Amino acid sequence: MTDQRAPLDPVSAAIVDSGLVAVLRAPTADGFAAVADVLVAAGITALEVTLTSQGALEAISGLCRQLPATVMVGAGTVLTDDDAKAAVDAGATFLVAPVSGLGPQSVPFYPGTFSPTEIHAAFQAGAPLIKLFPAGGLGPGYLKDVRGPLPGVRIMPTGGIGLDDIAKWLTAGAVAVGLGGPLIGDAATGGSLTALAARARHAVDAVAFARS
Repeated sequence: MTDQRAPLDPVSAAIVDSGLVAVLRAPTADGFAAVADVLVAAGITALEVTLTSQGALEAISGLCRQLPATVMVGAGTVLTDDDAKAAVDAGATFLVAPVSGLGPQSVPFYPGTFSPTEIHAAFQAGAPLIKLFPAGGLGPGYLKDVRGPLPGVRIMPTGGIGLDDIAKWLTAGAVAVGLGGPLIGDAATGGSLTALAARARHAVDAVAFARS
């Protein structure tokens, strides 16, 4: 089993360093530009735009132009190789899926897994980070148990993780966490950006606390 401290590609290494991926999902991507500005100002530097949001590809292109080069803009809910190609053509620097099964990609791909068998298969296939999804119902204890026999995997739990759960997951061995609704709330559909900023700062502080 490869040691968890083995070198990563620059994008995956930056995500691990940040500890957070903000998952942007809404009926349309119209509000993502404003949301992204707030998240980045709070210190969140990895954004996942889900392809289920209408206008997602255009949003990815726009965010790549809008945000500093140090911010990684990726695509989520990537289900087919055609999805992956379209997202990369739009500027996505990483790809995330709720499932596994895609072929090799030109940018880092983080497949979704649930069981130890799926996690190990994704690791054997060379996934730099492995998404544990949906993670909320499993809990940090599950991750700790899985990492006993599989210590070299880099797992990013996503789905149903609250702001107050961030430190627990990181302490259990997660290299980063994906945060959707509990972080974004209704900010992408006209909700308070001030409240979003407070949640984002809470998330960034939680990572710092867990790693202190």
